[in-house]
Amino acid sequence: MWWKFLKAVTHREHHVAPTTWIAAIAAVVYTFAPIDLIPEVVLGPLGLTDDIGVWGILAVLAVREHRRWQAAVRA
Repeated sequence: MWWKFLKAVTHREHHVAPTTWIAAIAAVVYTFAPIDLIPEVVLGPLGLTDDIGVWGILAVLAVREHRRWQAAVRA
């Protein structure tokens, strides 16, 4: 079902909320930015928690968008 959702998004059949787009862009930028809230150099693997948190927020928003799309398809 996720492939159909991604196809609907790429073919502009489903409008993704602006907050989801902003979160996606922010997650990518934050992951690759040299500035980190919890640096891995200092805290080791514990430093990855902020990166995982950002991607977790994005995952929650993606699931929300998927549910919105499913509700629209069923209606």
